[in-house]
Amino acid sequence: MSVLYVRDLQRSLAFYRLLGLDVPDPVDDRPVALHRTGGGVTIIFTTEEIARRFDPTWTRPEGGYQQVMEFLVSDDADVDAVWTRLTSAGHHGRTAPGHILGPYATVVDDPDGNVVLISHDPDTNRA
Repeated sequence: MSVLYVRDLQRSLAFYRLLGLDVPDPVDDRPVALHRTGGGVTIIFTTEEIARRFDPTWTRPEGGYQQVMEFLVSDDADVDAVWTRLTSAGHHGRTAPGHILGPYATVVDDPDGNVVLISHDPDTNRA
């Protein structure tokens, strides 16, 4: 399970939907949306206010990032398509598509500055 604390839940859900995730809307008037990947990993999208309920001292990191969420796609053309779709929608592209340390990949920021790596590696069995 991975939890992303976001500033604007609807904006973040729109980003991840552009990325290709089928993320449902929050239910029961709670600021929480869950997406279960095909591999069984659940990604929870929730607000910073929820983070502070668990830890009143929580603050958003400044000057860098602490994690990278990687999404594997079927081929190099899919990497290019995701890059174009996300950056055309105004999201910050960190690294244009290319061979980054081997696999063909790109790096984009989500609306909250979380780093998203989209890659195709023909040597993996996951796509």
